[in-house]
Amino acid sequence: MNKTIRRASVFTLLLVLALLGRATWVQAYEGKALANEKNNRRKVIAQYAQPLGNIVVAGSPVTGSKETKGGDLAYKRVYTDGALYAAVTGYSSQAYGATQLEGIYADVLDGTDSRLKNPLDALTGKRTEPGTVLTTVDPAVQKAGYRALGNKKGAAVAIDPKTGRILGMVSTPSYDPSKIAGLTDGKEWQRLTEDEDKPLVNRALRQPLPPGSTFKLVVAAAALEDGLYGSVDTATRSPNPYTLPGTRTVLRNENSSAPCENATIRTALRYSCNNVFAKMAVDLGQDKVKAMAERFGFDDKELDVPVRAYPSVYPSDMDKAQTALTGIGQFDVTATPLQMAMVSAAIANDGLLASPHMVSRVVDSDGDALRTYEDGRTRRIVSSATAEQLRSAMRTVVDEGTGTNAAISGVEVGGKTGTAQHGENNSKTPYAWFTSYAKDPDTGKEVAVAVMIEDSGAARSEVSGNGLAAPVAQKMMKAALK
Repeated sequence: MNKTIRRASVFTLLLVLALLGRATWVQAYEGKALANEKNNRRKVIAQYAQPLGNIVVAGSPVTGSKETKGGDLAYKRVYTDGALYAAVTGYSSQAYGATQLEGIYADVLDGTDSRLKNPLDALTGKRTEPGTVLTTVDPAVQKAGYRALGNKKGAAVAIDPKTGRILGMVSTPSYDPSKIAGLTDGKEWQRLTEDEDKPLVNRALRQPLPPGSTFKLVVAAAALEDGLYGSVDTATRSPNPYTLPGTRTVLRNENSSAPCENATIRTALRYSCNNVFAKMAVDLGQDKVKAMAERFGFDDKELDVPVRAYPSVYPSDMDKAQTALTGIGQFDVTATPLQMAMVSAAIANDGLLASPHMVSRVVDSDGDALRTYEDGRTRRIVSSATAEQLRSAMRTVVDEGTGTNAAISGVEVGGKTGTAQHGENNSKTPYAWFTSYAKDPDTGKEVAVAVMIEDSGAARSEVSGNGLAAPVAQKMMKAALK
């Protein structure tokens, strides 16, 4: 063989080896990435080639699949009471992807999760029957919250304090996921994404806002745990009016005639005395208040229920005036309704916080569990004695104070109202809050609820936690205790 032919042969062999190497790389290493590429049409075709698995509430599916006419996508997602459960399910769209439980469990619901395959399926690549997601949601609680919120912009969360089960999660205004499930729903998608009220945002989990005076429960817990005050009936050292440290700004109370000077924690919660809790935050110092807030769940960037919640925030590096404002849930303090429900749940559960979750089990087509979310997995937030003291003070708020609209006959109810400033110099309509718990002495049932009203359309002077948020919480608590 002459030199030219030999060189050409070697070169050709190298090209073949390079081609084989590249093919092996693509098949072995890049195949999965290419398969999961969002623009890979084959993935979408495969996903909707058969009916999806369902998301179940109280034994009944709230999702389904409908056979399409024409096109290469055989089925599309449909929803029962879609707007009612949108904050729980999210959406599964042929065009816009999936969110919430639909997104987290997409592989289980479309049958591609590796845990669903038997050994023969794994070898043949056969797609198996999809799995099912079983939620903890109580339809009665969900409906009560959704109806009570009505056309208000807001959110509500109800939790079983002992188990951590989320019994209701509502965000309004809502939307019907069925209307954006197909490929030809561009107009509806545009309407939803351009709507100033942001119906696609889950306000219960993913829009932290200033919690206002509901945060006073966290400050009170810090003061009792630290020993700053021996009980909720010990007089505090709280001048009224109170001037923010290092400033000439006087912090006044909503009710100028309320007995807030040197008030006890019980009285200060009953009348929502700003001077008491602003001074208390300064006396404790920001580090102690922050530590207590974080024990309740603030600043947790990995709070999964199993949908990831945006972190509620207690700020750092503040001066004393700013620390004082955090004592009343202002400055840069933010919280989600989920977070404030967790505060009441821990207080109701004797100081123990059960991990909140809205999925009980994920199962395969035979009903065998792929994953189980444990009820009652708790951690100690405050002592039993502190929790008992705070429950007592919260009952006073409902029985005699600013939270009377949450009362339920024959039931132990405790709560805390909040009205949070909004906009520069409080120029916009305030947010109305209410966080609470209820216990039925006859049945032993318990529930904790937090409600946030972002905008009700009411005049500024009519906005209050008791007037707007407490009635929503009361209806959800009644539904949970039946």
